[in-house]
Amino acid sequence: MTATHGRTGRPPLTEERKAQIRLEIARAAVGLFVEQGVAATTGEQIGRAVGVSARTVWRYFPSKESCVRPLLTAGIDAIAAALREWRPGRPLGETFARNLADERLVVGPEPTTVGALVRLTRTEPGLRAVWLQTYDEAEPAFARALAERAERAGLPADGLRPAIQAAMFNAALRAAVEQHAWRGTDTATDPAAVRAELAEALHAALAVVSEGLT
Repeated sequence: MTATHGRTGRPPLTEERKAQIRLEIARAAVGLFVEQGVAATTGEQIGRAVGVSARTVWRYFPSKESCVRPLLTAGIDAIAAALREWRPGRPLGETFARNLADERLVVGPEPTTVGALVRLTRTEPGLRAVWLQTYDEAEPAFARALAERAERAGLPADGLRPAIQAAMFNAALRAAVEQHAWRGTDTATDPAAVRAELAEALHAALAVVSEGLT
């Protein structure tokens, strides 16, 4: 009789657990980057801070700079959803005023950590590239949301209009986050206070472009 052997070893990680590991790596990377700079930080150090091997770090991310991406992309889907809910004739800032209670918006659930990261993008070219790439990749998602919103409302929805609207919104969002982060220096600031200040900066940025987003 031939014995059959089941699969041995650890069970595969769930997608939720993989996302959690990515976020843990991102937090650890930012902490090390702030403390000692990107150049002095190694994959081994990032992994050690999380309790995983450097091999695991590289399995999830192609470079140490890209480790921060989960902190930057956390709010894209929530922002797109808010754009779909934007009612015709209502200020866009009003829509976000209703939705900013959702901690995923703008900078995700960790505004102080993201603020520290954004400050680093002024002096670390590799992180700056990841930061800008994140916004470049978010823009089509915003354009699709605006096109869906226009279609439901019976507004003009040719390919160019939502694309331009998304570009304007994306630029305003990035400017608000950057200006807010670059003014700050205390990464231990209360997250609720940081979020309130950031919301104010976002409203100001949207007011600047509101005439072009109707």
